[in-house]
Amino acid sequence: MTVPAGILRRPSVPVQVGNVLIGGGPVVVQSMTNTDTADIKGTTQQVFDLARAGSEIVRITVDRDEAAKAVPHIRDALDKLGCTVPLVGDFHYIGHTLLRENPACAEALAKYRINPGNVGFREKRDKQFSTMIEVAMEYDRPVRIGVNWGSLDQDLVVGLMDENAKLAMPKSAAEVTEDALVLSALKSAALAEELGMSRDKIVLSCKVSDVQSLIRVYRDLAGQCDYALHLGLTEAGLGSKGVVASTAALSVLLQEGIGDTIRVSLTPAPGGDRTEEVIVAQQILQTMGIRSFMPLVIACPGCGRTTSTVFQDLAGKIQSYLRERMPTWRESYPGVEDMNVAVMGCIVNGPGESKHADIGISLPGTGETPSAPVFIDGEKRMTLKGVGIAEEFQGIVEDYVKNRYGRDASASDAAE
Repeated sequence: MTVPAGILRRPSVPVQVGNVLIGGGPVVVQSMTNTDTADIKGTTQQVFDLARAGSEIVRITVDRDEAAKAVPHIRDALDKLGCTVPLVGDFHYIGHTLLRENPACAEALAKYRINPGNVGFREKRDKQFSTMIEVAMEYDRPVRIGVNWGSLDQDLVVGLMDENAKLAMPKSAAEVTEDALVLSALKSAALAEELGMSRDKIVLSCKVSDVQSLIRVYRDLAGQCDYALHLGLTEAGLGSKGVVASTAALSVLLQEGIGDTIRVSLTPAPGGDRTEEVIVAQQILQTMGIRSFMPLVIACPGCGRTTSTVFQDLAGKIQSYLRERMPTWRESYPGVEDMNVAVMGCIVNGPGESKHADIGISLPGTGETPSAPVFIDGEKRMTLKGVGIAEEFQGIVEDYVKNRYGRDASASDAAE
């Protein structure tokens, strides 16, 4: 899928993270584990699940010696599973010590995340930050300098507040905090370059939890540098609130061409599926036409003509089926991620929407003839009846994928 007309991507210096390029290419989807990294088996499984769901980079917490020592074992276990997703180490407070004392951890990670707000305080700050940059250069690893408004360098904030108070028309405290976020990121990046790190090893982020603040901060940051940028709210929140907040914030910035990689920081329900954040991130990019990850299911919302739940059940089954099949299809059927599937609930818009999709089915509404026409590439090809419509339609979709996106089909298209 090409970037839609009207979206002019902000030029940024590309950064290689393992086998993934941030900047200068597609917007990359990231995620983060919520396991105890010292739990090698549990963390390996969650990283694998996130990668299988489509996360192209996975960040893991490295908060103590046990976690640091587990990292190379997690990397080895993932490699044995055939999972090459790059791992990013998330460091706070003692990252300089953990990296120095655990060279195998430093080697196994593809990137280090540094928070300049808690890497150290006062005279220790620059020294400990410098140590992490030096280790990154020793192992030829990039870094993300990730500034958060919840852990902002207070000396910097106080200094800006004092300067602001002297102005004839002082800014609000919120505006000064936003300025501090951007300044912290840029100053830290400049220090990293002074220490010898090249610009193509630096990614920046300035995360907040407020949608409007995030938009203002990233517009400001994007206008002042050409570093690759990582987008995301610090804490998007639970359930629909988290989904809506992330979509509202990220879509505005992405539409303006800002952002080289994104993460949707959803708070999962207890025992909830961590991969939801990956799915939401993919859907934001795909519904905006920026990238394609899996076939989209178009389904009507239902109304008084669709009192039966048959079409809703079928839409859910088809969506789940497509997601389950994508890891296999992605390898065997290039281009299948662009496919559109329509599952409609009555005669009003059903046939029309089904014709517009690559493959679609129009189920009968209340009082309509109990039959379901199937449209393929804009033409009615068959009509399904009976209780096994869902299974029959899945089989038709499977055959369609093989015939349209299989290697034989591609070779035939090329010959024509």
